[in-house]
Amino acid sequence: MTTVVQPSFITPALYLVITVTSCILALVGTGIMRRITIRYGIADHPNERRINTVPVPRAGGFAVAIAFAITAATLMLLAPALGINTGASATRILTVQGPALVLGTLIAAILGLIDDRYDLRARWQLLTQIAVTLVPIAFGMRILFVANPLGEGVLLLPDALGTALTIFWLLGMQNSMNFIDGLDGLSGGIALIAAVTLGLIAAPTTPLLAGLCFALAGSLAGFLRFNFHPASIYMGTSGIQAVAFILAMLAMLGTAKVAAALLILGVPIIDAFFVIVGRIAAGRSPYSADNTHIHRRLLAAGLSHRGAVFALYGITGLLGLAALSLSESSSLYAFAGLLVALGAMVIWLSRRTLDS
Repeated sequence: MTTVVQPSFITPALYLVITVTSCILALVGTGIMRRITIRYGIADHPNERRINTVPVPRAGGFAVAIAFAITAATLMLLAPALGINTGASATRILTVQGPALVLGTLIAAILGLIDDRYDLRARWQLLTQIAVTLVPIAFGMRILFVANPLGEGVLLLPDALGTALTIFWLLGMQNSMNFIDGLDGLSGGIALIAAVTLGLIAAPTTPLLAGLCFALAGSLAGFLRFNFHPASIYMGTSGIQAVAFILAMLAMLGTAKVAAALLILGVPIIDAFFVIVGRIAAGRSPYSADNTHIHRRLLAAGLSHRGAVFALYGITGLLGLAALSLSESSSLYAFAGLLVALGAMVIWLSRRTLDS
């Protein structure tokens, strides 16, 4: 009688297959979405909120969501046969968290596609975000603990507080990614770097989670073929909403590296914080148009379109390296330091723009 030994890791070759498969699906899917959006006139038209000077098709991110959902669902279905259904974390992903992730991704993409088509008002966009956020809550998911910033270990959260924090995390991520989506390839590239970093963090302990992270990375890589400057299609609300949801959920799955994700995605999160605070302080709506986003400030300071994107890629990459080497509690301190550093950068860029 032969005993089948399940490995505790996914081989690099399988990670590569997962990444390439999702990349090809997104590559083909984005091309299809581009033809569909052109046919039905789904496009971003030039206005005070946008950089583009001509209409550009949007909703390309719908293909990212579909490519990820197909790859993720296939990986989870094949996980027992591939020998990667090991440990309690993988079991929770297969039975509860994974289905919530895939279903929420599809709902986010479909609701976002409605906004791409009909340009919903801000209040209706918020309602779609809340609807997406309630999917994992309906599956009984919540943030169970946070890293102890004062020492070792974690702080367990009461159910009510954990649920509230989960809703805040999911909503905050969707809005942060939406706010940073202002330059060709910016949001997609930042999300790709974050997905790869989360995958590398998860690989030693939760290989199934790492596989899901690389599925997202591959999907984004396929989309960026069309989205990097000069973009032939934008991600749209369908993509932004879905990708933000996926990233927020991946941080909650398995070993729950929320603090690491907070650091890796520090640029969009902190940018959204300063923009919202600034608009409210000026007596305006948080969703009103202005040039206070960090990428807009970089352009105003003289960087080219690609230069600004690569600068923010570089910062995100450095944050990813920091997250790989820091503990959860140290990541929280690093995020606090980043908040101060980016705040100082925003002030410096503001003064430079005023002086020029």
